[in-house]
Amino acid sequence: MEIISVDGWYLLLRWIHLLAGITWIGLLYYFNFVQGGYFKQATPEGLAVQKLVPRALWWFRWSAMFTFLAGALTLISKGMKGWEIYATSWGVIILTGSALGTFMFLNVWLIIWPKQQVVIASTNQVAEGGEALPDAAECAAKAALASRTNTLFSIPDAFNDGCGKPLPRWCDREYKFLCTFLGTCCNYRAARN
Repeated sequence: MEIISVDGWYLLLRWIHLLAGITWIGLLYYFNFVQGGYFKQATPEGLAVQKLVPRALWWFRWSAMFTFLAGALTLISKGMKGWEIYATSWGVIILTGSALGTFMFLNVWLIIWPKQQVVIASTNQVAEGGEALPDAAECAAKAALASRTNTLFSIPDAFNDGCGKPLPRWCDREYKFLCTFLGTCCNYRAARN
């Protein structure tokens, strides 16, 4: 395969999508499973919120951006060869994962990041001897809810992304009912929460 070709372009986009996605979801799990528990015990004026959180959120939001852009460019590039590809079982799986990923990306940029900016500003203000911002607690709760939603959505999204290619062949055989049932359960559960 030549690297400067359509296949090389797909390889590059897939690699960017995978690497940025690992970074994004890794930080998402860190925030929800490690940092969240630690911050419940830490003091609000701690240096972690002032120094660590802004840096981690920078990587978090930009890895979300690169994951989203690489995925969107892949979808568009493959669609330009023929949009009917998305009417196949592979297309349905990939578009379902894309919808979840887009929702997660929007959560990062439109809810989590703006709300965390308020929390960081409030923490900095308290560290300087001032009062906490009145809406900081509410912003923290909304950011946490959006983050937990993303954690839940990451499970079927990763399944769809990782199994997008082999799953249709597996499902098209004798396991069609099981795959349909599991996919519906994952997506229903994620949408319900």
